[in-house]
Amino acid sequence: MLTKEDKSRFSVGTLLKDTGKVGVISKILQSGALQTEVSTIKWRLNYEICYIDGDIQIIGESTLIKLIEADVIEIISTN
Repeated sequence: MLTKEDKSRFSVGTLLKDTGKVGVISKILQSGALQTEVSTIKWRLNYEICYIDGDIQIIGESTLIKLIEADVIEIISTN
């Protein structure tokens, strides 16, 4: 289970494994920074994750935490 400190934020450069694919947090998109009309994406903290296969995904902080707690995503190393 993640502690309160772990849940605060992950930093750029954090390596993770997501269902077997290695990825890195490449950007932290602060609330309101993303130019989109989808309010649930626009008004939350998001992470841009670049995967080794070239895939790029944007994931909300609360979703990332849930996936880590469910052992779907594993943090390999932090900055």
